[in-house]
Amino acid sequence: MLTIGAHMSIAKGIDKAAENTVKMKANTMQIFSRNPRGSTYKVYSDREIEKFQTIRRENAFGPILAHAPYTMNLASNREKVYEFACTVLREDVARMDALGIENMVFHPGSHTGIGTKAGIQNIIAGLNQAITGEEQITVLLETMSGKGTEIGVRFEELKEIREGTLHPERIGICLDTCHVFAAGYDIVNDLDGVLEEFDKILGLKLLRAIHLNDSMMPFASHKDRHAALGAGEIGFPALLRVLEHPALRNLPFYLETPFDDEGHAAEIQLLREEIE
Repeated sequence: MLTIGAHMSIAKGIDKAAENTVKMKANTMQIFSRNPRGSTYKVYSDREIEKFQTIRRENAFGPILAHAPYTMNLASNREKVYEFACTVLREDVARMDALGIENMVFHPGSHTGIGTKAGIQNIIAGLNQAITGEEQITVLLETMSGKGTEIGVRFEELKEIREGTLHPERIGICLDTCHVFAAGYDIVNDLDGVLEEFDKILGLKLLRAIHLNDSMMPFASHKDRHAALGAGEIGFPALLRVLEHPALRNLPFYLETPFDDEGHAAEIQLLREEIE
């Protein structure tokens, strides 16, 4: 059975996000671990948490994905920026783990001029202060498009980060279809080749989640612009091949396409009709 959901707003509570997930006939969801453009986070009441847990259990949700805020940059050499990123990661790993959320993803960061090697060392140190090894949650490094000084555009960079940490067993990968396409991995014409390269460098066993997005920008553009499924440069047939690929079809998929809940529900229905 296809495990698919979309990014859900938690403005009205994590329980309401779960309710809306069921309404759109999805069986998983992605949420932000806190304000995506700020620093604040919502403290959930016991009632909210209990209702959330009941809904996910009764509706057999697949793994839920928490997304760290865009404001954190774990590769930065600016003291305040780096301290903020470390604090956010440390707090949110603990908070999401306490909720029983299976995975938490973050953008590795941008080195902003200090170089990829130095940025990677900052990311490793940040992960080491946030992950104790006692958690149940898995922290996922997201594949990136490579805009500016982003780290994570190549599989080798993600491997270097993971293998440099004290607890690599708690670190996995989230593959974003828009990002890898924009990074220069040809998932349209050579999906098998891309996955073979991923497996050789990282190992497919580390792949825990897929962000299923089309791309407004062309192949190898290194620009991160998500498009609705089939409305971009990747195209609907290629995205269906991602969903149906034997190495990927049992993973959870999360839509980050530019729609509200109604639009995501329509995309999910379309995908289920095609796949199931």
